[in-house]
Amino acid sequence: MQLRKMILFIILGAFIVSTTAQFQPPGRILEPPIPALCAQRIIHDRFNGKGYYYSWADPRTNGQEVDWLAGRNFCRQRCMDLVSLETSAENEFIKNQIVRDNVKYIWTSGRLCDFKGCDRPDLQPLHVNGWFWTAELQKLAPANDRSQNDWSESGGIGKPQPDNREAIQQGGAPENCLAVLNQFYKDGVHWHDVACHHKKPWVCEDNESLLKYVHFTNQKIRV
Repeated sequence: MQLRKMILFIILGAFIVSTTAQFQPPGRILEPPIPALCAQRIIHDRFNGKGYYYSWADPRTNGQEVDWLAGRNFCRQRCMDLVSLETSAENEFIKNQIVRDNVKYIWTSGRLCDFKGCDRPDLQPLHVNGWFWTAELQKLAPANDRSQNDWSESGGIGKPQPDNREAIQQGGAPENCLAVLNQFYKDGVHWHDVACHHKKPWVCEDNESLLKYVHFTNQKIRV
């Protein structure tokens, strides 16, 4: 039993370390969980057994907007991660909360593959096949398969998402992060690719791997 726990600890630790090297800008780090914050994390809602945190529902973060990595780090410090909309039911659940609370947009964990190894054949073309839920390292369905995702049919230049508009139209940063926008372009509540430096409210959800890691390394702390 002790050996089994040690193996699980090693696997979880390796997972956490491996994720720090991916989906992040140079010079910034993806932060590990902080046990005390994990134990004190706020849960605003639950869905299918997972707890969710809404930045706008917390008086300490209400009105704050942060870039994509800052949102991830806030969540990860609390054994959570930015929300991954892996099923249509979860997607509708989160969209309903956005509409209910009249929130303009939120960050998700969605990210376009943009690190070493993203040139592999199965990810090409990248803007179609290179999207991931980074919290789970799970690949999204191809962006042009509209039955498998919730990308908007429109955007700032009237083209289906993802359109990389900021880079193409303005010569700015690539739109490598996935946000949910609420009628921002009068197109309903749908997914949009957005440059990761933009600042938005965020939604965290419990991350099982981080919770297990903290549980096995800090057994006196209840998470």
